Amino acid sequence: MEIVIILIPIALILTGLAFWAFFWSVNSGQFDDLESPAHSILYDDDEDMIPDEAKVDKSASKPNDD
Repeated sequence: MEIVIILIPIALILTGLAFWAFFWSVNSGQFDDLESPAHSILYDDDEDMIPDEAKVDKSASKPNDD
């Protein structure tokens, strides 16, 4: 039973730390926007993935009317 005297304060300290960490994360904006990071992969710029040979120069494809 003497161990209860040690375990109760340790449990209270750990609970207090958990509450502090939760409220810190809420106040710092960790839970503000949970969906945008998941959707951002769909809107990534794919231009870097196109090989240079496949890119078409827009000025070369237009006829010159001079």
